Amino acid sequence: QLQLVESGGDLVQPGGSLTLSCTAPGFALTNSAIGWFRQAPGKGREAISCISANGVTNYADSVKGRFATSRDNAKNMVYLQLNSLTSEDTAVYYCGRIPTSGYFCTSFQQSLFNNWGQGTQVTVSS
Repeated sequence: QLQLVESGGDLVQPGGSLTLSCTAPGFALTNSAIGWFRQAPGKGREAISCISANGVTNYADSVKGRFATSRDNAKNMVYLQLNSLTSEDTAVYYCGRIPTSGYFCTSFQQSLFNNWGQGTQVTVSS
């Protein structure tokens, strides 16, 4: 079964930046919408962002203006750029997939996405 692979998590200082990556080995993500989610210790999984197959994006209010998602179809990669990080951003970050080119991220609740990866840990601490 297809499983996405996240990478790029790290320990970063408050105010720092990080870029996370999401890919699917051996499977083209070209016609998929990709969502980013995160789960902090003791909390539920939170929707962060969504990018449609043709590049339409949407963000949760909690990260709007600080995080940016993009995709490079030639590299089969979807990225999440994290800026101005605070301790509240500490979490395991996951990407999920909606297998259609006709989804434009008007909403991006977790139940719509599949093919979750194992996640990548982001820790913001001095």
